[in-house]
Amino acid sequence: MITLKDMTKYFYLRGHKKVIAESVNVIFPTGASVGLLGRNGAGKSTLLKLLAGTSKPTSGKIIRQGTISYPVGFSGSFHPDLTGTQNTRFIARIYGADTDTLVDYVQDFTELGSQFHAPYRSYSSGMRSRLAFGVSMGLKFNTYLIDEITAVGDAAFKRKSRQVFNERMKVAGFVFVSHSDELVRQMCTAGAVIERGELRYFDDVNEAIELHKYNMQA
Repeated sequence: MITLKDMTKYFYLRGHKKVIAESVNVIFPTGASVGLLGRNGAGKSTLLKLLAGTSKPTSGKIIRQGTISYPVGFSGSFHPDLTGTQNTRFIARIYGADTDTLVDYVQDFTELGSQFHAPYRSYSSGMRSRLAFGVSMGLKFNTYLIDEITAVGDAAFKRKSRQVFNERMKVAGFVFVSHSDELVRQMCTAGAVIERGELRYFDDVNEAIELHKYNMQA
């Protein structure tokens, strides 16, 4: 469960105040599959970083129960001069996982071959996505934060990725950002909408989708 208590987040962009959330009080229940909706620039990715703890609120509190992933699909946690292997070991230590077990899993899953032992800065965008997804799936979290992840690779790799993802979602909750209403409807039972600093949570994902559509048309 993740609880936001009077949570406010803003920053200044080229001298202008950008409000992401203002005095938000929302609970993301344990085990819930939540679709996070909002227009471009509304603050969805920033909100995921706040939920993950990689960004701090300006004021208020975020109370986390259970283990929360970093945003899946977000590669900012990887050091460019370390190899894929070294990055994987580093993240394993951060989350208290067995380093050899995670390295073996990620190496097998990502199918990066010798590139797994090359510096991360030499990776293509597709390779970076594979590494980020592989590390995330190799770690066991109670709640996964998923930021518009795009499947990469050939058809067989995409099928494997989807299968692993679906299996993990059977035993964990997640907050899922996507610009596809249909994908959110397929994957999620609950929804949340962020708009102009306000975050609203709905137990019914269809209500969240309808509000999002209204906001986009307004």
